Amino acid sequence: MATYKKRGYKPKTEKEKVENIEESSTTAEVFNTLDEGANKAEDWVGNNQKGIFVIIGLAAVIALGYLGYKKFMAEPNAIEAMNEMYTAQKYFDEAVVGTNKDSLYNLALNGGEGKYGLVDIVNEYGSTPAGNLANYYAGIAYLNTKDYTNAVKYLSDFSTDDAVLGPIAKGAVGDAFVQLNQLDEAFGYYEQAIKASTNDYTTPMYLFKAANVAQTLGKADKALEYYKRIKSEFSKSDQAKNIETFIGRAEGSK
Repeated sequence: MATYKKRGYKPKTEKEKVENIEESSTTAEVFNTLDEGANKAEDWVGNNQKGIFVIIGLAAVIALGYLGYKKFMAEPNAIEAMNEMYTAQKYFDEAVVGTNKDSLYNLALNGGEGKYGLVDIVNEYGSTPAGNLANYYAGIAYLNTKDYTNAVKYLSDFSTDDAVLGPIAKGAVGDAFVQLNQLDEAFGYYEQAIKASTNDYTTPMYLFKAANVAQTLGKADKALEYYKRIKSEFSKSDQAKNIETFIGRAEGSK
């Protein structure tokens, strides 16, 4: 696990109230698919990425609101943490839509312009709503910079009951474990993502990922169950395309 040196400079708290999290966040998910009967982890860059930016941005706003407006008002430390979040969030958003992604994600993580990064915010304000949300953004930033161990660490420390952000955080941990070749752990987190919420966006995505990993692990019955659920409950999803092929492969390996 990487360790981080605390910077000597702590920026002054901004006076103005910082606006809510912007709607341009995303997770840049890692997508698993079958290739000649085997699983291969690949970066997911689907055609609906613009829509994902909006979905994840809205989910972040909802999650932040859920984590407590009253807490913000009652605890000055929470207000300070949200103020600190502004610059790190800006770098993260720029990384999502920019070209120099690694540098921007690193700035989001470690700070710039004399401001705290996401890691500092977690360390200094971990008990606040902004500190909790920083765990999510740090985990996704690490996932995108291929530091999968830290991705697991920070995403595992994030908590929310939000119907979209919650499954995505669990699923992103699964994606990191796939990259670490720890498929049993990946499968467990994909199942947590499935159970966390039922919706037309995250549920078929993680059913498909869980099924693919189950197929590789020799759990043909579980793979078949999840493929068939995609067919019956999410027939209009992207994952339902060619689902009969995947069902056939699962049936053939029983």
